[in-house]
Amino acid sequence: MESFVSKVLDEVDIQILDLMQKNAQLSNAELARRVNLSPPATHARVKRLESEGYINRQVAILNLEKLGFDLLCFVFISTNIHQAYELEILENALRAMPEVLECHCLTGEHDYLLKVAIKDRKGLDSFVRKINKLGVSRIQTNLSLREIKYSTILPIGDDPFS
Repeated sequence: MESFVSKVLDEVDIQILDLMQKNAQLSNAELARRVNLSPPATHARVKRLESEGYINRQVAILNLEKLGFDLLCFVFISTNIHQAYELEILENALRAMPEVLECHCLTGEHDYLLKVAIKDRKGLDSFVRKINKLGVSRIQTNLSLREIKYSTILPIGDDPFS
């Protein structure tokens, strides 16, 4: 079965995306060498992939511990809010919190899952108090003891099922 990606992108596009997500610091010349294109053609493809939304942005991924963030928490939130405008207020408040690295709207027992970086227990207490002011009905906080796997790499270059 052919994937959606391969219908929209050609093999060179997929190679470029795969290389860039593994190392965004590759120079255009090095990227061109690895995909066997000229640097101008490679640059044009990268710009097209950016303009079409395949590349959202390029960022540096920082080390939480070295920067003093001792707690990585997963916070489940349940709410009794059913009005769209109230949910929008809640979601905008969550988006605005710098501690929140990720926020997902869920199906199932909880309504939202947050991935939160906090420096210490006092910071966690302060964060939970902020969440409580948003009118949520239940908060469940789980602390990550250690990271087993962390990746930002999507498996676009390989089909693990073929």
